[in-house]
Amino acid sequence: MTSRQPPEPECRVPRVELDIVDELDLPHLAEVGAALDRVLSLQPAEVVIDLSECRQIDAAAIGLLLDVQRRLARSGGALTLRDPHPRIRRILDTAHLDQVLRVVASPPPPRSPRGEAAGGPIGPVRGRARVSPVTP
Repeated sequence: MTSRQPPEPECRVPRVELDIVDELDLPHLAEVGAALDRVLSLQPAEVVIDLSECRQIDAAAIGLLLDVQRRLARSGGALTLRDPHPRIRRILDTAHLDQVLRVVASPPPPRSPRGEAAGGPIGPVRGRARVSPVTP
């Protein structure tokens, strides 16, 4: 008798990037957690959370990040934290979470021949969107 292993879930999207621009703490956790649940429902191979504009993180938020990492690992995915603010980087290093969570720094943007950033003289354009349920 042969036993069948359930098929490995295939990732629907290779990578999802999320910028956290507010504090990542208990008052904001429900909103961020809901957004991450939607992201994880896509079954991404990698989730990159940019923390360059986030200035504060608390224990509840760290717990959320660890939960996201665990859920991704279970499906063969990975979590990457990009460019954490130095204060957040110290927290991650002190708690040895940099050994559990993948933390990376972005390379500086390439310069044009005139010495400008690649996005032009004003830099790349960034935006922010809020996802709200549609009511009939």
